[in-house]
Amino acid sequence: MSKIITVSREFGSGGRELGKRLADELGIAYFDKEILEAIAEKTNTSEWYAKEVLDRGVLPGYTMHFGHSFSYYSPVAQQAVSMMVAERKVIQEMAKKQDCVIVGRGANKILEEEEPFNIFIYADMESKMARCRERAPEDENLTDKELARKIRQVDAARAKTQEMISDFKWGDKKWYHLCVNTSGLPIPETAALVAEYAKHWFERKERYQYCLLYT
Repeated sequence: MSKIITVSREFGSGGRELGKRLADELGIAYFDKEILEAIAEKTNTSEWYAKEVLDRGVLPGYTMHFGHSFSYYSPVAQQAVSMMVAERKVIQEMAKKQDCVIVGRGANKILEEEEPFNIFIYADMESKMARCRERAPEDENLTDKELARKIRQVDAARAKTQEMISDFKWGDKKWYHLCVNTSGLPIPETAALVAEYAKHWFERKERYQYCLLYT
């Protein structure tokens, strides 16, 4: 049975670090920026360009329907649709090759048929701002108000991207198997606990599938 974990996260919640540590704890592959590298190669563009297009999304009012004719979309939106189709293929290919943790990119919806373990990482604004400042470039001097606005904008863009490809509402607990509030918590210890939870989740899933097979 394949072990696939998707990590959706609020900006500044520590979700990327948790995802990487989780993969290390479980001894499985970790995919994050590797997805952008593969998309850029498939579409003959740069990683920066692929990230900009995917993070910007299609256009307000558009819903992404894979398999529909591209003629439905305007030329501007079509560019983003093409990139999102490439993203979908890349994520599916990565998940088929090996057990893995995939961060972001709507992987929980894209890999829905694979029945992955879906996690959502969130935190209060104070904790998110603190993490962002710890990892900010030396020349970034945002005020608290500016940083909070940036965090809200990134989270809004992630929610919009999720809505484009599915009926899943980003951050809605019913679409995730585990929601983790990292406010004030050290990520290394939290990742170790999540890894134990994931192990039990996959063991339970395997037993359930075994029972279905032999009943």
